[in-house]
Amino acid sequence: MSGWGMGWFGGGTAKQKDAPKKAILQLRGQLEMLSKREKHLQNQMAEQQAIAAKNVTSNKNLAKAALRRKKQFEHSHEQTQSQIMSLEREIYSIEASNINKETLDAMRNAGKAMQQIHAGLTIDKVDQTMEDLREQHAISEEISEAITQSVGNTGIDEDELDEELAELQQEELDNKMLDTGNVPVGDQVHRLPTAAQGELKGKAPAQAEEEDEEEELRKLQAEMAM
Repeated sequence: MSGWGMGWFGGGTAKQKDAPKKAILQLRGQLEMLSKREKHLQNQMAEQQAIAAKNVTSNKNLAKAALRRKKQFEHSHEQTQSQIMSLEREIYSIEASNINKETLDAMRNAGKAMQQIHAGLTIDKVDQTMEDLREQHAISEEISEAITQSVGNTGIDEDELDEELAELQQEELDNKMLDTGNVPVGDQVHRLPTAAQGELKGKAPAQAEEEDEEEELRKLQAEMAM
């Protein structure tokens, strides 16, 4: 028995692999033969039962002999049924054992494959690899930021751009006012006649002199009141 077990789980030859299949085929052949015998015995029992029923009143000895043969057929039939059940149980056991063996072989091969995959791998090596990846990602981010900054920094004065933009906006506003006939206030002042501007300038000294005279008059009135 121990040698048979070693052949099942320890060997790897083609003969050992074919042994379960060969045993199952042999058992199934024997099972088919016993099934035919079972059917034949059932027919024999039915035939003897018919003979006994036919001669139960006319020939009791013949009927009794038929019943005796029927009992023998019944005994053989019971033995055949037991043999059939035993063969079916053995077939099931071999199939289950073969499935267990194939499952175990598959699991063993899977274990070997995982050993080959993990050969040379350790937790420290995995941690080091992940650390290297994180470091390279950080370097990549720094390089991207440096490239972006160098491209964006062109040496242009932002204040100068704002001033130029304001001039363009004022120019566009002036053009719109000219198109609609509304002249800006600054332009209206510049368009006043020269003589009118001279008159305005001439009135300023006279007004100042008048204010000085009124101030002196108020001072005299204050002194007289004292």
